[in-house]
Amino acid sequence: MLGFACIVGHACAQTPATAAANEANACTTAASVLAPGGTLRASINIGNPVLAAIDANSGEPAGVSVDLAAELARRLHAKLQLVVANAAAASLDNVLNDHADIGFFAIDPRRGAAVRFTAPYVLIEGAYAVRDDSPIARNEDVDRPGVSVAVSKGSAYDLYLSRTLQHATIVRISPSAAVVDAFEKQHLDVLAGVKPQLVQYASHASGLHVLDDRFMVIRQAMGVPKSKGDAAAQCVAQFVEAMRDSGFVAAALERHHIDGASVARAGN
Repeated sequence: MLGFACIVGHACAQTPATAAANEANACTTAASVLAPGGTLRASINIGNPVLAAIDANSGEPAGVSVDLAAELARRLHAKLQLVVANAAAASLDNVLNDHADIGFFAIDPRRGAAVRFTAPYVLIEGAYAVRDDSPIARNEDVDRPGVSVAVSKGSAYDLYLSRTLQHATIVRISPSAAVVDAFEKQHLDVLAGVKPQLVQYASHASGLHVLDDRFMVIRQAMGVPKSKGDAAAQCVAQFVEAMRDSGFVAAALERHHIDGASVARAGN
């Protein structure tokens, strides 16, 4: 497991025991900042079912991000409070407005202005879905005048496509759960999203298919507001590396039956 110094580009080598000790020291220092009053508030985005969703049996949030939040709270000797959001933008707002202490986001330079990201722990492909009779056959066909692209407002792929699409029209929809309905009712041309979710939707919807190639790789990480300082960021960064390298993240993906997402490798 690599220490925080490695994340920011410094060469280092640590034994597992040394890395574990450094993580414990960093989190001891940061506990009062990360979990003020003994409670860790974690912003959970249920708009991305690859990472979290409402469990049909319990009615409570469940998923990889919930498991990570619970484990971090345990290591901080803190209670856990889940602050649920239905879209990435709302989840980010929770952290920026001090309604939550940590969050789970896709790494993006725009978000990085106010949030310090860990290394990614999960990689998810972003892809396009179109109707079977659509003239759009490749990703390159999307960025053309007159083509409308439905996205979840404030999502990682919204931010990415806003930078990269030059000719197509992006139609931003909130919350995430309303995107498919808007795509259908407004007769939009392209549905952009995380590939596992699109594949599942296309398997149940007639006349729709997902284009073969991805248009981006979404790097899912944990984020801490910069206002919490270096010690808090260091604690969470080392925690994520430990969870990724120990197999915790892989086990969580398997436990929640998540297909189409992979564990990030060190250095991603």
